[in-house]
Amino acid sequence: MTRRHNLGWRLLRLEALVMFALVAALTLLGGVEVGVSALSGALVGLLPQVFFVWRSSLARGGRQAHRFVMNLYRAEAGKFGLTVALLAMVFVAVPPSNPISFFSAYVATHLMPWLAAWLRRERSTP
Repeated sequence: MTRRHNLGWRLLRLEALVMFALVAALTLLGGVEVGVSALSGALVGLLPQVFFVWRSSLARGGRQAHRFVMNLYRAEAGKFGLTVALLAMVFVAVPPSNPISFFSAYVATHLMPWLAAWLRRERSTP
């Protein structure tokens, strides 16, 4: 496994750890209903990200940049389709009892890769 692929899985583990800490905190503060809504929001955001990291780790193009980019586009399209399907499934099968906690966990899940990249960037030393 290359360094780039390792980084994707490490960031995903960090994202999962932070999301479950957020869910635990919301459960303690707001109760079980708030926690279940936050958990479903976090999972709707996290599962497509797992799919993307898995699918993009399979992307092998070698010297064929076009093939590699097409594999990444397929991974992103699958992530988008999975997100839409999970959102539809949650709202039809198990409507969240607390939409604020659902969407806050969902949005926090989407902001985590940006935050992790920002925290990991190299800073110049004086």
